[in-house]
Amino acid sequence: MQSPIQTYLEDLHRRIAGLDRGALASYIPELTKADPAWFGICLVTLDGVAYTVGDAGQPFTIQSISKPFVYAAALADRGRDAVLAKVGVEPSGDAFNSISLNPQTGAPLNPMINAGAIATASLVAGDTPEAQWRRIESSMSAFVGRAVGVDESVYRSESETGFRNRAIAWMLKNFGIIDGEPMASLENYFRQCSVLVDCRDLAYMAATLANGGVHPVTGQRALPAEHVERVLSVMATCGMYDYAGSWLYEVGMPAKSGVGGGIIAVLPGRFGIGIFSPLLDEKGNSVRGIEVCKQLSRDFNMHVFSHAGQPAMALSRVYTGADAPSRRQPGADMRACLNAQAHRIKYLCLHGYLAVDGIEYVIRRMREMAPDTHSFILDMNQVAGISESAARLLNQARLGFAGDDIAVVFSRIHERAGIVEPLSRSAHAGDRGCLCFEDNDLAVEWCENRLYGAAAHYADTAGSLADSPLFQGVPDDLLDQVEALTSVQVFASGAAILVTGQAGDGRIFFIESGQVSILVPLQNGGHQRIASLGPGMNFGEMVLLGQTTRSASVHADTEVRCRILDKEAIDRLSEQMPQLKIALLENLALDVAGKLRRATQWIAALA
Repeated sequence: MQSPIQTYLEDLHRRIAGLDRGALASYIPELTKADPAWFGICLVTLDGVAYTVGDAGQPFTIQSISKPFVYAAALADRGRDAVLAKVGVEPSGDAFNSISLNPQTGAPLNPMINAGAIATASLVAGDTPEAQWRRIESSMSAFVGRAVGVDESVYRSESETGFRNRAIAWMLKNFGIIDGEPMASLENYFRQCSVLVDCRDLAYMAATLANGGVHPVTGQRALPAEHVERVLSVMATCGMYDYAGSWLYEVGMPAKSGVGGGIIAVLPGRFGIGIFSPLLDEKGNSVRGIEVCKQLSRDFNMHVFSHAGQPAMALSRVYTGADAPSRRQPGADMRACLNAQAHRIKYLCLHGYLAVDGIEYVIRRMREMAPDTHSFILDMNQVAGISESAARLLNQARLGFAGDDIAVVFSRIHERAGIVEPLSRSAHAGDRGCLCFEDNDLAVEWCENRLYGAAAHYADTAGSLADSPLFQGVPDDLLDQVEALTSVQVFASGAAILVTGQAGDGRIFFIESGQVSILVPLQNGGHQRIASLGPGMNFGEMVLLGQTTRSASVHADTEVRCRILDKEAIDRLSEQMPQLKIALLENLALDVAGKLRRATQWIAALA
């Protein structure tokens, strides 16, 4: 099954590809050779999974997207105070090539405009311009996750036509912002802008910032953690030049654009995004890139000031139907089936507010488990809510798994509007909706029935006293005498056969057909099912140990036919046949021990 994120990106790419506004950058002649139809998108998660669509592998030059990463190297090499003394952090509100300097100090207003970037290139560590370039190259390579190289033809084109930037470099020298030879620093700036990347590279660079400065695949720290927020802050306020304010308001992610057609966007702690499309608007930003980010921000709830959490926190634990089976007591055939196959039922306990990145992580884990899974139970008890876009992805995944004959059911939603409404609104056309259960026991029993292959199997099966755990090992002739003492009673579906707290009347029930639930009362007035019994099972047997009041209620889930045996009749027969009472008490002890073992197993799974 294809990832819902991949499906979404493919649809998004298809919708935006027809947007043909804008023009190629022409002030650098080499950039006019780009194909206006090129368009790629890549989204990378914090654990390094990349979702790509379109021309994501098409190389292009990074241009101004290099600026935050060289700024990062300068911060790491010189420290915050030394860099701030040379380059400010105030938005300029001007175009990328504006000459925006502090009127008192001559320092560039921020590192995202050309003046600030040229100054920043002069601040990275290195005794010579060549050493500084090696530092810039190695720093950018750490963010990308591989060695990067320069497009020499673009570099020459930039160097040969960069007259305005030369003027800026000499002005910086005049104000003492650049200490050494300004043209050497400028050439390094031209080189950094000419580094070849593709969409995936940009997304991994962004994901490294989103991951606190550590590359999500290589594990290499590209930037000390204390400087990550400084880089992201400048990207948020200055990264999109004179569109920065509108960008932060509408899209809400730290970002950086380049005239080569690239845009990176960072959602800290969640995603890194890279987009490439060379058609630019009048401000020098990719037209399609901006539209992609607007759509992603809206559909995936990616605004940095919206509620967010760590994606992996969406899934608190996973266990199987073998760890926590239903509380029913199945017949021998079904027990054998479940012993071999119950591990194919997977519980996933979800947690917190579910946004797109959290659901993407959950779906990815489900896809990993799918080859050995028959049903998924999504336990929603600890879920605070779910976004519309996350609900849409979850419903899409549910239908995709259904196509592979894997059921996805929900439990313990408890009619909470913050979960029910988004799941309902995002249901797909033709979808009959999601299957929800009041508790995990009902959910896993449904999954067990599905695994066994016949949900109504017990209703069609007849049980006898010989099938009852209570009479195991009792000789047939003695069992015939016991059966002669029984009476038969039929209970309608929905009938209350026993009620908690009622006086015990000494009756023991043996199910011949149908199914019942054993319920205990809760403080809120509801009930918790503790067991489900079918043909061959018994209930009410605790009267044999002297119980005088019923400790649980018994509810007929279907029409139920029972054989009923009175304790006094057993006592009279046992006076003549003592081995009967001995067998009953031994079997009862074994049954109680089995129930205790299953309860311990449940506690271990839930812990």
